[in-house]
Amino acid sequence: MPTFPFYQVDAFANQPFEGNQACVMPLDAFLADDVLLKIAAENNVAETAYLVPLADGVWALRWFTPAVEVPLCGHATLASAHVLFDEGGYDGDVIHFDTVRSGRLSVRRMADGRLEMDFPSAPIQPVPVTEDIAAALGARPLEAWGGMFYAARFDGPETVKALQPDMKALKVLGAEASGWDRGNFGCFALGGDGVDVTSRFFAPGSGIDEDPATGSWHTMLSRILATHFDLPKAACWQAYPGRGARVDVHLEGDRVKLVGKAVTVIEGQFRL
Repeated sequence: MPTFPFYQVDAFANQPFEGNQACVMPLDAFLADDVLLKIAAENNVAETAYLVPLADGVWALRWFTPAVEVPLCGHATLASAHVLFDEGGYDGDVIHFDTVRSGRLSVRRMADGRLEMDFPSAPIQPVPVTEDIAAALGARPLEAWGGMFYAARFDGPETVKALQPDMKALKVLGAEASGWDRGNFGCFALGGDGVDVTSRFFAPGSGIDEDPATGSWHTMLSRILATHFDLPKAACWQAYPGRGARVDVHLEGDRVKLVGKAVTVIEGQFRL
């Protein structure tokens, strides 16, 4: 019976039970796609990340939800770097990940122990707030943008925290997106408890009703904040009920830095 190393990590977390769960599985070579998807479904967390070494300090990286392979995942990238640095004994300062649809991503270990990810930040454009989207979200956004996801701004953090979307309706809605299914909505408001922005991320289109901490969403959010609200640097709080996650962002041209921490909560072997 083949076995594979397995780690479960809370990403964008200072301690267990915060942030977002990711499973990380270092491999010698990628297994068949249907097997990778079955493993992710068995793990049943937001994303499972698979790592294959390519060269010194460079790994190939792929991400799967329980339902689909995704083109970009921030929290599982953070978890992967954490595993290589803290569990795998990698002693360099920077890890590079080569991905199929998001190019090369880099993660740097900072002096204070946090990890800084260097990600692409795709263009955005204003999109209409339609009646069906407002109804599915359960509140009317003040304005919205399309890009990787549908991004909706609301009047305050409490409105965002109180959202109770109709997931079945939301799953088939959205803006035209490049490389991502409909049914993926970032909802945010300026302000919050000690932060610049409060947000939540609903992803029934990717098989997850609500994601606890979403790095890919923050790559889009950072561009909105820098372009429309003069916030190239921002402290962001993703207000998932019962967990929550702090993500610091800094937009630099067409790249964004995402900063956070991670902790390992489970280590073992996956048996096939």
